[in-house]
Amino acid sequence: MKSSALETWVGALVLAAAVGFLTFAYSHAERGAGAGAYPVIAKFGRIDGIVVGSDVRLAGVKIGTVTGQKLNAETFLAEVEMTVSRDVEIPDDSVAKIAVDSLLGGAHIAIEPGGSEFALAAGDEFTYTQGSVDLLGLAFRALGGGLGASDSGGASDDGFGGDAPASGGGLDAPGLGGGLRLDPAGAE
Repeated sequence: MKSSALETWVGALVLAAAVGFLTFAYSHAERGAGAGAYPVIAKFGRIDGIVVGSDVRLAGVKIGTVTGQKLNAETFLAEVEMTVSRDVEIPDDSVAKIAVDSLLGGAHIAIEPGGSEFALAAGDEFTYTQGSVDLLGLAFRALGGGLGASDSGGASDDGFGGDAPASGGGLDAPGLGGGLRLDPAGAE
């Protein structure tokens, strides 16, 4: 009879501890667009590695969270919804970029602030974005002598929006140094 009462008390203690942990976790969890955050939208050509819950960072500091993503069937762009802390006013000419955390995967949205005196408001959209870069494709093109779209004479898909003109084996990298042209064959 004594062991039955002891088991009941231990069970009640474990249940109380579990309720305490759940209450703590719920009270400290980010809940998206609450009183302390406002929603903004960014459209990208590629969002490899970005999932709901990915960080939104400014200067390496987390200022928000990705809360949704969908494909726009008309423009074929990925629309990413995120919430940003109300403490942070993002200039409306800022750039939202997909940044890779490591070679093993994972990504976050990095905000590079602009110089505008006007800030993004709730529901606004970033004007300037840069999608994720296909690192494996870039490595094959750089090391393999132009595998991919650049050999076909058509437009290349270099992960920087796909607008770069194709050329004989070179690597157009507008995101590196403001339009830096890397050409292993040299200038002709």
